[in-house]
Amino acid sequence: MYEVSEWQMSVIGAVFFVLCLVFRRNIAYLFTNDERVADTVSDLSLLLSFSVLLNGIYPVLSGVAIGAGMQATVAIVNLVCFYLIGIPLGALLGYLTSLDIKGIWIGMIGGILSQTITLVYMTWRTNWDDEVKKATERLTRFYLKLDENSEQISN
Repeated sequence: MYEVSEWQMSVIGAVFFVLCLVFRRNIAYLFTNDERVADTVSDLSLLLSFSVLLNGIYPVLSGVAIGAGMQATVAIVNLVCFYLIGIPLGALLGYLTSLDIKGIWIGMIGGILSQTITLVYMTWRTNWDDEVKKATERLTRFYLKLDENSEQISN
């Protein structure tokens, strides 16, 4: 099975970001012939573009942090960014202004953007040499060599 690397995911997100910007008017016509729907989709395509871009970056950063053993920190970042930033901001912009669906979407993009910025900072501040040492220590502590394993079985 082929695995997609972190940089490939980011490149894929960037490519679809550009495609959504370039074909913003034509995207709707893949699904409808209605002019009003096409106008609405064209109006929202900038938000779609940024959603696609950020959703190609933050899962990679989240996976890196989780792989580095920061699961609890990533969970807290997710909760804070979506439930304390994204949803309240979206509710304020969507229901208390004239932005409607755009406001809700902008709020959610704000949550994703704050999560992305936080995860970039965490990744940048992590001492990866120390993380490699910790992983090596865990491997040597829990890894049984074949000779030791066969001796334990025979005893």
